[in-house]
Amino acid sequence: MTTTLTEALTTAGATKKPRRPWSLKKLIAHIVIIAVGFAMIYPLLWMVASSLKPTAEIFTQAGLPTTWTWENYVQGWNAIGYPFLLFLGNSAFVAAASVLGNLFSCTLAAYAFARLDFRFKKTMFVAMMATLMLPFQVILVPQYILFNNMGMVDTFWPLLIPKFLAVDTFFIFLMIQFIRGLPRSLDDAAAIDGCGPFGVFWRIILPLMRPALAVTAAFTFIWTWNDFLSPLLYLPSRANFTVPLALNAFLDSEGASQWGPMFAMACLSLLPVFLLFLFTQRHLVNGIATTGLK
Repeated sequence: MTTTLTEALTTAGATKKPRRPWSLKKLIAHIVIIAVGFAMIYPLLWMVASSLKPTAEIFTQAGLPTTWTWENYVQGWNAIGYPFLLFLGNSAFVAAASVLGNLFSCTLAAYAFARLDFRFKKTMFVAMMATLMLPFQVILVPQYILFNNMGMVDTFWPLLIPKFLAVDTFFIFLMIQFIRGLPRSLDDAAAIDGCGPFGVFWRIILPLMRPALAVTAAFTFIWTWNDFLSPLLYLPSRANFTVPLALNAFLDSEGASQWGPMFAMACLSLLPVFLLFLFTQRHLVNGIATTGLK
């Protein structure tokens, strides 16, 4: 028995392919990848280092700070009249509500285009896709006039209402492609069991759309969290500022900008996005890899 086991292990070791030594080509490829990766992450490292430097060293002293100044975080927290937690809360509320709005409206619109038959379906789909080529600046003025006449300026409603009306064509198209990859036999089986169109959507389609929903939720949160132009138009009161507007308030056109505290608060504002990507990266990769494939 021992001899047989020894022979089997010897045979397995003999058939195992030897590991190929590193070639010069592979070494150069790894060096290039590491260099590109460092170049991409360098601005983030520079910002973190700058948040710990005195203001006088930020643009004069490269590399790590000679004096570690944690005071920037203390000063930045209350530097613009309100605790920075207020701005983080405003951004979190707008981003979370935008995620719910897109998940609600875009899934319904995508299901209608992918599975239901109705008049002018192709025409409406072409019109919807044409909006992808329409710059946001084109509708900026009429949209502002509309919300201003409704008395919604200086509230969060102009940022949230469009999300519940399926205006993000990119996510609708993404979900349409995903739904088209699902077999229609599932719909037929559900219809035989007595499900109507909404029942098929709720019981069959929606549970299978988790990868596409994860991609939509993650990108909606990130894009809304980083949005600067829309809050700049509709939120003039400082108490309603989101994080990008609060960071912009640290800058002064007359040269008295608070660079250290601004970089400190910028580092804090990156934490929610970083944590979101950290905990959802598997779903993001799976969603991007499977969305649109049949």
